[in-house]
Amino acid sequence: MLEGIEIIKPGDIEEKSFEILAGILGDREFSKEHEPIIKRVIHTTADFEYADLINISDDAVESAFNAIRGGGSLVTDTKMALAGINKKNLAKYGGQVYCFMDDEDVAAEAKARNITRASLCMEKASKNSNIRIYVIGNAPTALIRLYELISEGVVDPALVIGVPVGFVNVIESKEMIKKLKVPYIITEGRKGGSNVAAAIVNAILYMMGRD
Repeated sequence: MLEGIEIIKPGDIEEKSFEILAGILGDREFSKEHEPIIKRVIHTTADFEYADLINISDDAVESAFNAIRGGGSLVTDTKMALAGINKKNLAKYGGQVYCFMDDEDVAAEAKARNITRASLCMEKASKNSNIRIYVIGNAPTALIRLYELISEGVVDPALVIGVPVGFVNVIESKEMIKKLKVPYIITEGRKGGSNVAAAIVNAILYMMGRD
């Protein structure tokens, strides 16, 4: 026996984690639609600040449900988020997840235009009408380019998940998205990341699976 170590069956680890999480949150209350998202992000990061950092527009969850049920697909700016999203659950509704960061045409054009591949990925995604949800977990440049594309009427997402992490233009890019009339889920401030982005998508998919 290992002193101080609780023996838990593999299948019970997640349930136990959420029990501990709920105990630490205590009497904090969230809306029925927002709670699974907030708790899934905290579970993924072990960072309870997300209880106050996650900003979900009123129509975000319902809009995501409708888009996914209609067979809509997602695009993300990182392979890490791509790997973390539950593609099997999404495929039940006919959608898939795209990430264009490693595409040769993206790399070549980004170099020629001296812009980031992440921003160019948003342009490429905007040409696919079946991509309804934009999941930005790393690059503020992707979020800024998406803002421009939405403002120009090129694309009208069902949901923007904007959770880039870092220091340069991170806060500013998130504030830009909040000014648009599109459903959004963002993290206030500098925190976020690909794992947070994937956790938000998975929380939405899990909620849909319980319907």
